[in-house]
Amino acid sequence: MSPYLRLADLEPGEIDRLLALAAEVEANPVSRALAGKVFGLLMLNPSLRTAASFQAGMAQLGGSTVVVQPGAGSWALEFGDGVRMDGATQEHVRDAVPVLSSYVDGLGVRAFAAGASLEADLQDPVIQAMARLCPKPFVSLESAADHPCQALADWRTLDDHEVPKNGGRFVLCWGWHPRPLPYAVPIAAATMAAKRGMEVTVCAPEGFDLPEGALERVRAAGAEPRVFRDPVEACQGAHALYMKAWASPSAYGDPAGHTERVKGLEGWCAEPGWLAGAAPGAVFMHCLPVRRNAEVADTLIDGSASVTLRQAENRLHVQKALLLALLGGRG
Repeated sequence: MSPYLRLADLEPGEIDRLLALAAEVEANPVSRALAGKVFGLLMLNPSLRTAASFQAGMAQLGGSTVVVQPGAGSWALEFGDGVRMDGATQEHVRDAVPVLSSYVDGLGVRAFAAGASLEADLQDPVIQAMARLCPKPFVSLESAADHPCQALADWRTLDDHEVPKNGGRFVLCWGWHPRPLPYAVPIAAATMAAKRGMEVTVCAPEGFDLPEGALERVRAAGAEPRVFRDPVEACQGAHALYMKAWASPSAYGDPAGHTERVKGLEGWCAEPGWLAGAAPGAVFMHCLPVRRNAEVADTLIDGSASVTLRQAENRLHVQKALLLALLGGRG
């Protein structure tokens, strides 16, 4: 299972075993199963849930963590091949990852999209390169084009609330945001739902459809996404509504262009009425952090349909299962 870069790459039996292990560690959270083990967290980007849940998880399993933040307490990293390092970067990733790997029993890396080339980011070059450089168990903590730990937590959250698998309806909906965000979470969420056997609907205004490279990933996971422009219509009969902002492909990495394209789209802020025609017991999901009352109304995210806090809690349980599988030989 290592490197763990995409949930979609796992076999159904592997996912089942991880989810069963997550249930086990939730019921019995503290042990010495990973006593003496060290997990490295190389955080190239900010984090709240990811960093805290991995650190808490290792501590509860008897192990420890080493957290490295390049440029904020350690040297800024260079990723280019064959470059003359006479600028702001002091250490090359070809040196940093093998050295850090020699100090730990496993390594997790968080590396967001570069935001310059959509085509390049969808190929996930940074996380792929780091995984190749790491001789130890490796976990993506979010990359340019996927968020596999969030996807596993989302799967478990759907199971917790008995959301149907085969035949269940999953709606991924665009939300207003002031910045042109990448596609890691939308891809992870949609491919998770497809892998789970659900029907996948993508709802977004004109010009904000997911790029073809993202849709190909969803198809490969087992679903042909349907496209809607009206959130209320898209949610008719839905079992889960997952909100997430992302950039217009034509304004990817272009903040000024994004600002122009989102003018007049402030109504794409999810509110309870969107779920008026949803299936009984339908859930509202968001990976957090969220722009309240811009992307999602308080009345929805704080309402009875919202499972966002359970999604966040499940990050701890599923990541402990991953750590046990990768470091404790319980895969």
